[in-house]
Amino acid sequence: MKATVKWIDQVSFVAETGSGHAVVVDGSPDAGGRNIGPRPMELVLAGTAACTAFDVVWILKKARQPITGCTVDAEVERAPTEPKVFTRMHFVYRIRGEGLNPAQVERAVQLSKEKYCSATLMLAKTAAISYEISINGEPLERTP
Repeated sequence: MKATVKWIDQVSFVAETGSGHAVVVDGSPDAGGRNIGPRPMELVLAGTAACTAFDVVWILKKARQPITGCTVDAEVERAPTEPKVFTRMHFVYRIRGEGLNPAQVERAVQLSKEKYCSATLMLAKTAAISYEISINGEPLERTP
């Protein structure tokens, strides 16, 4: 896997992935940015949410579960001083599909968190990770 990041001006960059996709990355206006793209750490968070969402959908499809929708909201807290690493991450999985087995959904999220999602496994070195799940708008009651 590769990426190339090229400076445009001030604190704006173009990041190009090895698969040929590009995204503009920018700093906040108080850091000299023009707000023309997401911040680098926002991309880390979005990439992590996408990584776990990918896993959950893939696992549920392999289990032949009738998944029709998956949204993952992610929120983090960061350390107050440099380096401002993620210290807490919370994911909210909103899964949709008629006839989904709640145990299979819970298993898919657990497998992503503990085995498949490289991003959450890396970030778990500095951040406590929590999550909640809803299926078709109903909270999934979990046993601790």
